[in-house]
Amino acid sequence: MIPYTAAFFKGFYRGFMALTIDDVKRVAHLARIAVEEAEAKTALGQLTGIFGLIEQMQAVDVAGIEPMAHAQDIVLRLRDDVVTEHDQRELFQAIAPQVEAGLYLVPKVIE
Repeated sequence: MIPYTAAFFKGFYRGFMALTIDDVKRVAHLARIAVEEAEAKTALGQLTGIFGLIEQMQAVDVAGIEPMAHAQDIVLRLRDDVVTEHDQRELFQAIAPQVEAGLYLVPKVIE
């Protein structure tokens, strides 16, 4: 859980009444999604579960916890920054149709 997000949501869902089938159908209508009665009941159960999880997350005391960039404390191994390719610019420009001052010349396409 990200502490600064928890602080943002703290109290956001508190005081709201439980969702109803009518709420789910209204949101589906606003989103222009056709839902049948069975789908609306399934969505209601899933949304209620999500809101319950949010309430559980809000109950966790996160005071004094630093935000993290990743859930695990991982340090990536980095390779040495060395050149592995040889300069082949002259070879590539030798087969180009037109080159001037080390730049590739292309036909003008925008007037």
